[in-house]
Amino acid sequence: MSDRPILLFLHGVGGGDWENTWRAPLATSLLEAGYPGLDGVRVFAPKYANALKGVDDDDPLPKLTVKALSGEAAKRHRRDFERRTGAVEMRLGRHDPGNGWFGGGAIVGLAAGAPGFGQANNYLTSRRIRAQVLKRVLGRLPASGRIVVVGHSLGSVIAADVLRRLPPGLEVTGLVTIGSPLGHPSFNVDKLRDTLGGPPSNLAWWVNFWNALDPVTSAKGVSAVFPWMIDHRVQAPPGPAVHSARTYLSQPAVAQAIGFGLFGSQSKELATVDTGIDIPLDYAETVALLALRYAHLTSAHLEGDKQERYAGALRHVQGSTVELIRKRNADAGRPMPSALARLDVDLSDLEAPAPVPGEVTHLSKDEAIVPLISIAAANVLRPFEIEVPKRERRLAMEALTVEMGLGRQIGTDVFVAGERARDVLKIGGTNWIKWLALGLGAAAVVAATGGLALMAAPGAVGAAAVTSALAAFGPGGMIGGLLTAGTLVSAGGGGIAIGLASPGTSAETVEAVIATQLSSVILRQLQGIDQDPTTWDVLAETGIEVRRELSRLRAYSDDSAPILRELKRKLDAIDRALGYLHEHGLGPGEEEVDRDDAELVDAELVDAELVDAVVVDDPR
Repeated sequence: MSDRPILLFLHGVGGGDWENTWRAPLATSLLEAGYPGLDGVRVFAPKYANALKGVDDDDPLPKLTVKALSGEAAKRHRRDFERRTGAVEMRLGRHDPGNGWFGGGAIVGLAAGAPGFGQANNYLTSRRIRAQVLKRVLGRLPASGRIVVVGHSLGSVIAADVLRRLPPGLEVTGLVTIGSPLGHPSFNVDKLRDTLGGPPSNLAWWVNFWNALDPVTSAKGVSAVFPWMIDHRVQAPPGPAVHSARTYLSQPAVAQAIGFGLFGSQSKELATVDTGIDIPLDYAETVALLALRYAHLTSAHLEGDKQERYAGALRHVQGSTVELIRKRNADAGRPMPSALARLDVDLSDLEAPAPVPGEVTHLSKDEAIVPLISIAAANVLRPFEIEVPKRERRLAMEALTVEMGLGRQIGTDVFVAGERARDVLKIGGTNWIKWLALGLGAAAVVAATGGLALMAAPGAVGAAAVTSALAAFGPGGMIGGLLTAGTLVSAGGGGIAIGLASPGTSAETVEAVIATQLSSVILRQLQGIDQDPTTWDVLAETGIEVRRELSRLRAYSDDSAPILRELKRKLDAIDRALGYLHEHGLGPGEEEVDRDDAELVDAELVDAELVDAVVVDDPR
């Protein structure tokens, strides 16, 4: 087997670019990015333009050769995939993924009469033609090696379609799509969206590059359809070549991704993750390290007096946090992980800087949901109070999730989820972190249940671990507050329902707890992660307890009694949250509705490839 990297280029509609004019701009941009160029690369660029126009052969579709993973194997692959994706994203640097602009899908539909539309439509609707195209692609490929797949326009659809049909010996070290119409429902060929509900086991990472001026992309990326990959927006001048493969391949970011896949050996170097610790972090230590890392990243985005005050407060919080963990571990006979021991701060030396925490890379997206929601919703500098603008908090969270190997988008989505939860519950204010700072309000829920809320907490943490941690750290402070908030986000059973319904728990606290739970639901939605089935049960049980309490107190209380107003406010928040879950198919036995598909009429049989022919792919 040759050790030379392999590049597979899949063209869009048109003549098929027989002269391979795409090679020159890619080779140039690779060299400019510091990579060797294409001289040492085995390049395959199969031509299938005639097959797209119609063929007489009636061969079956090539068989799937890459089996779908399940259980622990699927989880391990997803976790490794997210780490590799995060590494690629760090290479590409910060960017604006963008949301496109209104009406992009309709613009694609207007091109339905274009000459090139026939080729795209043939691939999407004719199983015979699709089989011929896939056969031509697969027939050119070697049986083994490391391959980067680049798909332009309709070629991106073919690339996604061929992934699970590649020879088992081929390791896809990167998939790069450019000018892709996959974000539009018309390109869901053979239910490709369901087939690729998660990354295939032979794929290291996928980056899609799009330009808001490119009509074929419906003026958006494709991560709304495949939330596990990266969308990266690039800029190109307006003109007839805006959709051209040559235009995209001239972009430095595109060359960086392709070069990293060809020469970066990322599938090997990222397979092993060095967490830099001598013993595994437990849940409390992980949350503390994440919070401190987030605080340092936040501090780096501040300036002037605010940055100086923030750094000073962080120095004190870090010193006390490490000391609390050291004492807790000593009492339990547990060694101090070096990742935390090295963060010690000599508070007696006013000039001593706070050591910067290392990266936390051992959590999967599913495991990170609750800690990220908790950290974003809390004051990680407690007891100090320093207002940080939303932009800086968002940038810090994005940087945190990128270095965790989870990707930038989940960092953005943490705040999007919080804002949507606030809108659903109709809680006022512009800073959702302020009213989501559970603090002592969350601790009141624990007190109201005698610890039942914690004892009911499911998941890997376990009730005993949380109870033990809170005994050492208390429900206040940075660590205790985060642990309490996180537990109430993921708690199940009747304990939390009783605590939330209790007259001793304020409506504001109930709104905060429900908002964090709803934020978790929405974040899972945005990231395409399975929902926690206990969320509905907790909300429903809490509603029952609140109604029961309201009925008991209403019998003798004044109609205007503050306690009745508090209970009604709690009930309103619960009903709104349950309404959201029901509306989005997240209740028992319900399936979420794909609104994008439902809203599109057949008349918009939009096949963005049609613009392929209109705007580009001129076979010069």
